[in-house]
Amino acid sequence: MKNIASLLILGLLPNFANAADSPKELTIERIFQSPALQGTTQKNLEISPDGKHVTFLQGKKSDYERLDLWEYDIISGKTKLLMDSNKLSSGPEELSDEEKGRRERMRLSGSGIVSYQWAANGKALLFPLAGDAYYYHLGDKKAQRLLQTPEFETDLKLSPKGNYLSYVRAQDLFIKHIETGVETRLTYDGKGPIKNAMAEFVAQEEMSRRTGYWWSPDESHIAFTQINEAPVAEITRSEIYADSIKMITQRYPSAGTNNVVIKLATVNISNKQKLWINLGADPDIYLARVKWMKDSKTLTYQKQSRDQQTLELNTFNIQDMSERTLLKENSNTWVNLNDDLHFLNDQKHFIWASEKDGFKHLYLYKNNGELVRQLTSGKWVVDKIESIDEVNQQIYFTGRADTPTQRHLYKIGLNGGDIEKVTQRSAFHDISFSDDASVYIDSFSTTNTPQQVSLHKASGEQVTWLNQNQVEGNHPLTPYMAAWVEPTISNLVTKDGTELYYRLYKPKNIEGKHPVIVYQYGGPGAQVVTDKWGGNRGLLMQYWVSKGYIVFSLDNRGSEGRGKAFEDPIYKKMGSIELTDQIAGVEFLRTLPYVDKDRIGVYGHSYGGYMTLMAMFKGGDYFAAGVAGAPVTDWTLYDTHYTERFMGHPKVDASAYKASSVFPYAKDLKGDLLIYHGMADDNVLFTHSTKLYKHLQDLGIPFESMDYPGKKHSIRGKNTGIHLYKTITNFFDKHLEMN
Repeated sequence: MKNIASLLILGLLPNFANAADSPKELTIERIFQSPALQGTTQKNLEISPDGKHVTFLQGKKSDYERLDLWEYDIISGKTKLLMDSNKLSSGPEELSDEEKGRRERMRLSGSGIVSYQWAANGKALLFPLAGDAYYYHLGDKKAQRLLQTPEFETDLKLSPKGNYLSYVRAQDLFIKHIETGVETRLTYDGKGPIKNAMAEFVAQEEMSRRTGYWWSPDESHIAFTQINEAPVAEITRSEIYADSIKMITQRYPSAGTNNVVIKLATVNISNKQKLWINLGADPDIYLARVKWMKDSKTLTYQKQSRDQQTLELNTFNIQDMSERTLLKENSNTWVNLNDDLHFLNDQKHFIWASEKDGFKHLYLYKNNGELVRQLTSGKWVVDKIESIDEVNQQIYFTGRADTPTQRHLYKIGLNGGDIEKVTQRSAFHDISFSDDASVYIDSFSTTNTPQQVSLHKASGEQVTWLNQNQVEGNHPLTPYMAAWVEPTISNLVTKDGTELYYRLYKPKNIEGKHPVIVYQYGGPGAQVVTDKWGGNRGLLMQYWVSKGYIVFSLDNRGSEGRGKAFEDPIYKKMGSIELTDQIAGVEFLRTLPYVDKDRIGVYGHSYGGYMTLMAMFKGGDYFAAGVAGAPVTDWTLYDTHYTERFMGHPKVDASAYKASSVFPYAKDLKGDLLIYHGMADDNVLFTHSTKLYKHLQDLGIPFESMDYPGKKHSIRGKNTGIHLYKTITNFFDKHLEMN
């Protein structure tokens, strides 16, 4: 009892006392209405470079998707609105096609101020809004509009010392001196298929590299890419809207076809002199990462082979133009990319993350590429380096040393030794450190408690709450907590001895046998079963449970969070081991006395949509109904970097591609199937679904479909979300005979 009371005080458990006073029934409409049920949440939390302020983005109470910029003053303890987005631009945002694509790749949703950047001195901020750049100096009454042009500038950045604004306009790179207002154009040949300082499609979508230029620390040079899209095949796809059809010509590198030709250069911003870097004899490579060393003379870049089984860390010295390879990673499957290359201030060492022992861990190297020591080890993964305190010789990182279902902050000495856990709350933590590593922001949640935010010393000691967000009193979620169901997170063991984690919701009132909805993703780069607030989808699961469904999720082999060795079984066998593991989950469900084994449905989106199709076509004895959202149906239609990483080249591995396509198995569909897709999807093209529609029609097999005019892969929009959730629910209600 004492422990529970303590957790209530910390805000880690909901306060059910008030929830019982005026209980409400959760509806799909309420999930999408304002104020958001998760309460006040904060995005893009950062500590200013001078350590005096915490800034964040927060939605309006009247519209949680319209974001404003806020500040918490650490000294005074006061929070205030810095920038009201409506006062700067209140009309609808007209984004360029390029910016729409960037935001889709970044999974940036909402409107208003969606991102910002601190100046190095901690006295000013830069943020884009409505196609322009705004510069706000703390203490001023209003923000300064820096760009008033008819063009739409993208990828806005402040230079490292805060003297310049840089941006891409019409496929060329520009800088503008903030104090004088003088603009300088650094490239001149961007047009047609030639794009300067811009990341190509697969770099943005699959490599998490969403920029094409990088400032040197001393502001004297910029490294930038030049891509030539001419070799990439042009496809013509239709974007179908409610009242029109747009024919879009898009250069889309599907598996086995040509990628862009990429070059890398540095430019001196004083004299515009360019140095082009020799990336090697083979032009068919990926430029994965670019980063300057602390000396501003040495540029490093990570080059990945087309088959992604080799990754090199190379250097280029802009003074003597010397080049060398510092290290090389190899794998007989693929090498995953990460952002954990950190050069130390001593200008002698760097930290590198590698999965060469089957789990992502940290290594200390000399700047000449000589390994000093492995820093972390064990059968668990490091998520990312959060901060490095060189004064006290400590590395702070997040990882899964305790459990794969929670993320915690840990620290370890640069000399190695045992890791020490810093975060103590049992939750999933997102961390943001100050530049000097003295304090950090902890944004954490659990499956049952929405985001809470606190400020801590590096030791873990809490300084203050930034957003306690307790579910009590007038919190929007309070009236719904009387009916709230806490899921079970546990594990099962497959027949071959593999441990798999699952999450199980069951109705409060068990009466006889209940139908099941299995929600899964199943693919690489994602993890479904975490002790983390689930957003609108988590609320949908609560709604399903309130109707009497059991809701089940399982992370199969191939999912992230368990190490590279856990991912490798899908290599050249996508859709195989994943389905085997999901069926193992269903076999576990069948052992539960309250599960109706004949009324089990399956649902997923994107790779989860693909997995739903494979489950329905190959596992018809286990799944009675399925909903496949924006599914991949034929891997030869998907892009090069993602598909070839896991499947090889279609000309070499044609049999693997055929076995991983849904088409050979469609004839075996037994249950009821619903497919939905955004009709303007530029990621998993609408063609994936239309080809399957035609195939099923030719086979004379009935199915249901729901397609969304004008919607991209994420199918955004409040009203669209309501319609989609109702469509999915109504489908399961009908075919799983939920009364």
